[in-house]
Amino acid sequence: RVKHDREVNLLEGGGDPGAARDMDMRFSSITGVVASEEKARFERMIFRATRGNCYVRFAPIKEPITDPETQELMEKHVFIVFYKSASIELKLKKICDAFSAHRYSLPDMDDAPAVDRMLTENAQELVDSRHVLLKNQDTRFRLCQKLAAHTERWTWIVLREKAIYHNLNMFKADVSGMLRGEGWILSTSLDEAREAVTKAHSNMDLSMPSLLELMPQPWPTPPTHFTTNKFTYAYQEFVNTYGIPRYREANPALFTAATFPFLFGVMYGDIGHGLFLFTVGCLLISQEEKNENARLGEMMGGMHAARYMLAMMGFFAVYAGFIYNDCFSLGLNLFGQTWKFEGEDNEDGPENGEEAYQLSEYGSDDSVYPFGLDPTWHVAENELLFFNSFKMKLSVILGIFQMFMGTCLKGLNAVYFNQKLDLLYEFIPMVMFAGSLFVYMVVLIFLKWSINWNSRMLDATCIDPDSDGWGSSDYKENGGVWTVCDQSGDGTCTPWGYSCTGYDTTADKCSLNFGGSGDGCQPPNLITTLINIALDPASVDEPLYEGQLGWQQFLLFVAMISVPVLLLAKPFFLKREMDAEHDRRAREVVHHSDEGVAHAADHEEDHGIGEVIIHQAIETIEFVLGMVSNTASYLRLWALSLAHSELATVFWEKAMLSTLNMNFFMTFLGYGIFAGVTFGVLLMMDVLECFLHALRLHWVEFQNKFFKADGVRFAPFSFKNVLSEAAASS
Repeated sequence: RVKHDREVNLLEGGGDPGAARDMDMRFSSITGVVASEEKARFERMIFRATRGNCYVRFAPIKEPITDPETQELMEKHVFIVFYKSASIELKLKKICDAFSAHRYSLPDMDDAPAVDRMLTENAQELVDSRHVLLKNQDTRFRLCQKLAAHTERWTWIVLREKAIYHNLNMFKADVSGMLRGEGWILSTSLDEAREAVTKAHSNMDLSMPSLLELMPQPWPTPPTHFTTNKFTYAYQEFVNTYGIPRYREANPALFTAATFPFLFGVMYGDIGHGLFLFTVGCLLISQEEKNENARLGEMMGGMHAARYMLAMMGFFAVYAGFIYNDCFSLGLNLFGQTWKFEGEDNEDGPENGEEAYQLSEYGSDDSVYPFGLDPTWHVAENELLFFNSFKMKLSVILGIFQMFMGTCLKGLNAVYFNQKLDLLYEFIPMVMFAGSLFVYMVVLIFLKWSINWNSRMLDATCIDPDSDGWGSSDYKENGGVWTVCDQSGDGTCTPWGYSCTGYDTTADKCSLNFGGSGDGCQPPNLITTLINIALDPASVDEPLYEGQLGWQQFLLFVAMISVPVLLLAKPFFLKREMDAEHDRRAREVVHHSDEGVAHAADHEEDHGIGEVIIHQAIETIEFVLGMVSNTASYLRLWALSLAHSELATVFWEKAMLSTLNMNFFMTFLGYGIFAGVTFGVLLMMDVLECFLHALRLHWVEFQNKFFKADGVRFAPFSFKNVLSEAAASS
């Protein structure tokens, strides 16, 4: 009886009972390899399935081996299972299959020649396999080397062919088996495209010609395309990020290229910090040819694209720094001084609270600083008050100028597109409203700056005719003539001859007679003046010029009239046009009376005029309230400029100035701290902050006055774009 291929018949051995017992004690075995992570589960499953009637031994394989099915390196164990039953053998084979354990047949361990022969064969197979693998690896490497020389070219060919077929699939079948496609082309490239088509046919020797002709109008709205260069590319991308201009609409990028770096400079104005930014921009410009062909990261790629913008931002920051006379928070004595303190030339310097005096006559050419601000302001106690007033007024002037320019661009768009309703009933009311209140604010600022307030306030000042102050050259009113009064009051007189009593108001003592409590001799608070135009239109408390009350009432009337015109005029005339169109259509179908059609037309008309009214109401509210909020938004120019200068002052005083009088080590340490915080805060964070605020002023405050941003970008078929996009995605 045969139990297994490795078992011997019990009758063999010449009927020797001892030999039969030895053969009866021999066990069958199964050997193989199982994953190390399955070892515990594999052993437990064998124990449970055979009820412990098996003996299992494991040995780890030192190096990971490749699994023949998954082709992954795995840690594995060799196992051998001893058993003594055919039924158990079937169970063990099923368990091995379930655990993906690979079984291997071994000769009887007592058959030494067979074992040696198997070991020799395995060793020879390993040598042969290694030789084949090395040959295959070498062949594969040489093949890859040959293919690598052509891979890029083949990839480009496939991408180009794929792009060509993709566009050909958009063509439609026409008569005689021809294909017809419609698209857009630049008018300047039309002749070049025709030459390219003709040349392609002549090279292919085709009898059927291809035609490139203009489609008859009317056309759908064309896409928008702007030809840019190295300088304008970054500004155009800024505008396109917000929205694509309509076809032939005024392009905001043209104005952004000038105003964006300038407004950045107003906020970042500092000679030293701006010079650093300008140097970085110039360095990127000098390396542009090298960087054009290099694979740059996202950040460096953006800086390379904006290299000219960075240079312009640095230039205008230096320019504004000269205006503020600010270099690392220090004033520069570039053109001397027009103001001086008593005791300034002494060794101890002037005393605290000392008042500066002008070196030249007020209003003369020599009293005007050649460029920027006098450095004396940087050491004055009222430095912050003066710079706040100057920068705040400057911010308002620049903001109103830019917004008014945006409103004018809206009018130019209306003229170009022949939109008479937009020109007459949107643009003109907007200009009237903005000019009567906000442009007037700018006029008042310049008017206040241009008035000699020393002379005007002196006009309402009581002076003793016998004192040294009588006859001062500062008095310019009434031809500069001093008139002695009858001294019937307290013995003092005004320069124009009014006898003071000690109980006189400013209006009594002023000779200008402009009205109000100041009568023209007292500098007004402009914010109060502008607020009172609407809240108290019947009076002007501190007038600047004669007849100011009448002018302000007229301007307020113009502003009040412009709002209802802006709100109602355009919908009214559109309604008239729609009614006329409706009557025309009604006459055309008078012989085809259809109540259902007439009712649908009336409903469509009501729906259309309702949308127009809602849109116009939104437009009116957005413009009227936007002029106020946008003007306040431009005060960020003042706020960020103030924050920049104050931070620079704090860093200089706390890090450098406090350590200069100490030893060398502390001075060196203070300089390190000063350089570190200056670079991290002012040259990195503050640049980004000013950049984002300048961007917001253009996107929101400037562009919303005229920019619709609902155009479609022109995307021509270009192999360069196809290959660039593929390279960027790889």
